[in-house]
Amino acid sequence: MKELKEKTAVVTGGGSGIGRGMALGFAAEGMNVAILDINGERAHSVASELSQNGSQAVAWQVDVTSVDDLERVAAEVAERLGGVHVLCANAGVMLPLGPMSEKSAADWEYVFSVNLHGVVKTVNAFLPYLRAAGEAHIVNTASLGGVVAVPQFPIGVYVASKYACVGYSECLRGELEADGIGVSVLCPGVVESDLYNTSAQQRPARFGGPEEIAAIPSGAAPTAMPAEEVGPIVVRAIRENRLHIFTHPQALPVVEQRFAVIRRDFEAEAQVSGDGRER
Repeated sequence: MKELKEKTAVVTGGGSGIGRGMALGFAAEGMNVAILDINGERAHSVASELSQNGSQAVAWQVDVTSVDDLERVAAEVAERLGGVHVLCANAGVMLPLGPMSEKSAADWEYVFSVNLHGVVKTVNAFLPYLRAAGEAHIVNTASLGGVVAVPQFPIGVYVASKYACVGYSECLRGELEADGIGVSVLCPGVVESDLYNTSAQQRPARFGGPEEIAAIPSGAAPTAMPAEEVGPIVVRAIRENRLHIFTHPQALPVVEQRFAVIRRDFEAEAQVSGDGRER
């Protein structure tokens, strides 16, 4: 998609962090913006911020784990804002820091219900309207942790869900290409947000309910990119129809190390088998 002005963008998890950053970026391009968030107050706050700057922005409180919620809102957004052209399935959660072996079944279900199944449900709910647009684009938010695991950061459940999101997005791109719908997967590094706290505070009762968590020790996390800087990066990637959207190009050496290990393991087996052919 080259022309974005006066088209409609939908952002889940749009009430804060990366979601707000993308909403600001779309508004700067003259788009109408639908802000969807499980926290209705935050969604309306961002919509108000955009409206005060002259953009058409509307907020909805939405739980991305609910198909009924998403389908209802998708129809309302399309009717009120004249269709859907860009969909950002951005809502996500994470757990308190700690080893995967110490996480409960409810922990795993909570993270995957939002970070993977929530993305799938969001895409499915809005897909009829994206197809009707003729030309459209989907951006699914994964993480840099969806392409490389860094063992010293104890966020394994989150990383597993984001690896799944990357795989889903790469497959989805191929499936929707013939429909004129581009698909990108956003793999941000550390960006300013309140994800760590809100994930615990807004955890639904069916997944164990809200919990108190210890703050991340000062200096333990890398310096975060301002969320407002993500919007223009995403806009450029949509226009260029990139598959992967990386916010931190300086992380490339870490990713290259991962693929160097993969190559080494392929070569090790090729040497043992003699010719490297599939068996």
